[in-house]
Amino acid sequence: MKERKSAVTLNGKPQTVLGEALKAGDSAPDFRLLADDLSVKTLKDFAGKPLLVSVVPSLDTGICDAQSRRFDQEALKLKDRVNFVTVSVDLPFAQKRWCNEAAAETMQFLSDHREMNFGDAWGTHVKELRLEQRSVFVVDAGGVIRYAQYVPEIAQHPDYDDVLAALKEVAG
Repeated sequence: MKERKSAVTLNGKPQTVLGEALKAGDSAPDFRLLADDLSVKTLKDFAGKPLLVSVVPSLDTGICDAQSRRFDQEALKLKDRVNFVTVSVDLPFAQKRWCNEAAAETMQFLSDHREMNFGDAWGTHVKELRLEQRSVFVVDAGGVIRYAQYVPEIAQHPDYDDVLAALKEVAG
């Protein structure tokens, strides 16, 4: 597996990310993620509609919390036309607790804790931390990535305006 040394930092300290960095025009790789009922979700479960994938290291941190709340609110506006997913390495039970506390009802929260399958396939697996690199992807209804943003510093927000502009393009 490819190692991307210094592909991200945490508070300025360089970290290694495993997997290829995806870009617009790439086919979205399949994945196996756990839902809060421990069922397995794959890319096929979201076929037929555009998909926003918000990736966070842990829901129990300030920026991850804010990012997840922001995209859950955006999902309310487009839920009939777009699938919204948040991926983290948090256990499914912790994700469910966070969703209840945050009253997050629109997005699906999926865990990469078991296999790091998503992180390896989508190039977000931070080797030293066994967490995900903060990132956001917009995938069209045909399974092609139309937007990919890997945030270079884990302790920074993604560019929400950029993400939402790309999402509006694929949502029609």
